Amino acid sequence: MKIVLALGGNAILPKGAKPDIVTQFENTEKTLRTLLPLLKKSKSTIITHGNGPQVGIEFLRSFYAREVTPPYPLDILGAETQGWMGYMIAHILRELFWEKNVRKEVVAVVTQVIVSEDDPEFKNPSKPIGPFFTKEEADSLRAKFPWPIKEDAGRGYRITVPSPAPVDIIEKDILKKLSEDGVITVAVGGGGIPVFKKGTRLKAQLAVIDKDRASSLLATLVDADLFMILTDVDFVYINFGKENQKELREINIYELKKYIKEGHFAKGSMLPKVESAISFVEKKKKRAVITSLDKCMEGFEGKWGTQILP
Repeated sequence: MKIVLALGGNAILPKGAKPDIVTQFENTEKTLRTLLPLLKKSKSTIITHGNGPQVGIEFLRSFYAREVTPPYPLDILGAETQGWMGYMIAHILRELFWEKNVRKEVVAVVTQVIVSEDDPEFKNPSKPIGPFFTKEEADSLRAKFPWPIKEDAGRGYRITVPSPAPVDIIEKDILKKLSEDGVITVAVGGGGIPVFKKGTRLKAQLAVIDKDRASSLLATLVDADLFMILTDVDFVYINFGKENQKELREINIYELKKYIKEGHFAKGSMLPKVESAISFVEKKKKRAVITSLDKCMEGFEGKWGTQILP
């Protein structure tokens, strides 16, 4: 069975944890030890991951050193985090495979994702990144750098970039071949690097693609048998946080779409996960699962989590 496995942010850096490299290595090893039985059982797995905190840190480094060296653009920071996070995951996995005598190869691939120039996000960006600035700082930055800066809910000003829908993946054929050859692959880190394709040229964009949406597209393009989103809850819930909260176990895409229309899923958290799962199931007529990292094996076996069916 071929799996695309989308890891949530807590898999690498728990909320509130100090974002030093030692903490991230330790937590990633804990995550991968949990995933090991699943990785051993599947024919091949492509692991995707978020990079929000990490790219935020790299942005701050670049920003605060701007008087010494020009700030790096967002696509370079995205590639940088894909590189070192992919290295970290591949490094730890290889050690675990040697430790457990697992004969599998693992590789990380820096991934570019095509987006459309017509995506409405480019006219009205919605994704805040980086720190808060005062109005004076924001005005000064606008004069020096081509960054779109917006007021964020009265809390200050932030760089706000588009979050376009993924359309295609440049490295899809390579990733599909690696998957068919049984290689464990780390790809589409942070949703991939967004690019426009113009003839024979690729033009990187100041934008951020949702990681789960890019992972869903990847699962579709490589013809995965299963798409799993591992997050910090065991199930998708309706009436979340209320007295009548109810977990969704086995559900088809039509019921799930009804709950979306009723407004049960938060736009910034569960909604993109649910929509990404629906997209894969709708296109491939195969199963998707949303569950917690700790229950990944039970989710894989269909015994736990929200099992989304055609």
